[in-house]
Amino acid sequence: MSLGERRIQPRKQPRQVRAELTRERILTAAAHVFGEFGYAAGTTNRIAEHAGISIGSLYQYFPNKDAILAELLVRHLDEGTAATERIQRGELPASIEEIFRVFVRGAIETHLGNPQLLRLLMEQAPRSKELLDKVERLKQSLVSYVQELFDTHPEVRVADTETAARLCVTTTELVVHQLVADHEPVDAGKLENEMVAMLTRYVTA
Repeated sequence: MSLGERRIQPRKQPRQVRAELTRERILTAAAHVFGEFGYAAGTTNRIAEHAGISIGSLYQYFPNKDAILAELLVRHLDEGTAATERIQRGELPASIEEIFRVFVRGAIETHLGNPQLLRLLMEQAPRSKELLDKVERLKQSLVSYVQELFDTHPEVRVADTETAARLCVTTTELVVHQLVADHEPVDAGKLENEMVAMLTRYVTA
């Protein structure tokens, strides 16, 4: 592990309920503080104050605000992964258009909670090799799932389903992240409709 990666590692992994609750309070407070004040003004003192704990207690869990921001990115990724897995375990609609709608809506809803924090996570959150590897594994898993869906769905007309799956997954991820986190966020309903229309036309033409 490099010096930079050690810098963003949490100090303490909670083993008791009380410790886990304190850690969650810190992360919840940090999400609020970073979203309201931005990265530069989102100090550990502000986070500790908002969490209702001492700065010393905060440092028992995280060595600095970079480590907190990195952990928020991990939590955001885990929440998105859980939402996608719930969709995959459920029964999908019959039409490819409505299947796209389920996935696009899920992606948008996962990112709507705190656009300011999302923008901060995209632009400034430190990324360790471990996290980058995790992102890549999850993306490959989703691409494989979508490719299998394309291979078996009667409405899909694209010949190269592997490239099509990669394109659809990557496009959805990048567009949703960018437009939801934009300084002038797009209307969620309009974004959903246009994304679904674009993806449907692409794979059925």
